[in-house]
Amino acid sequence: MALMTTGNSSRADANRRRILDVALAELLHDPDASMDQIARAAGVVRRTVYGHFPSRDALIGTLVDGAVEAVAAAHAQGRAAAEGPAESVVRSTLAVWEVADRYRILVALAQRSVTVQGIRDRLAPVRASCAEVLAQGLADGVFTSPLPAPALAYVHEQMLLALMEAVNDGLLETREAGRSAAVTLLTTAGVPASDATALVTKLSC
Repeated sequence: MALMTTGNSSRADANRRRILDVALAELLHDPDASMDQIARAAGVVRRTVYGHFPSRDALIGTLVDGAVEAVAAAHAQGRAAAEGPAESVVRSTLAVWEVADRYRILVALAQRSVTVQGIRDRLAPVRASCAEVLAQGLADGVFTSPLPAPALAYVHEQMLLALMEAVNDGLLETREAGRSAAVTLLTTAGVPASDATALVTKLSC
């Protein structure tokens, strides 16, 4: 009986992962994709989708959780390879953008279903990590800002979300968006535009 239970659990987990993968692909193609569309694309009946996710909002919330985990991992990886606060901002921003570009449509969807407060709560650990880097840069004189590090980290977070929306709306080319984001965050932290552009160009080559 235990083996059957394990087998059923494994199949359920595989179904859940497949539904999430397919849902992300469908929502990237059509942000208004319904649960019925997602079920058909995943090759399961509608009841199976609802068995894992009681509502479309719950499904999107789970996708957002996965996106935030991926963003946090990319941010940490970017910081680990950096030397100094300015390079940390650039490397972490470029690393996050590579991951976030896949999920950027979720920003718009999440604001409809997860609530802005929900997004803030999910991103809190990443924001705290950014604040540490900014605090070090401000202390070292690498950055200059009238804002304290935690507030500046919040501004950076909102700017990244806004840039994702700009790409979604066709106002910014995806290919250049990551570099533009890194330059923008550095200049917002008080780094001269020419120095910011040079550093981003160097690290993105």
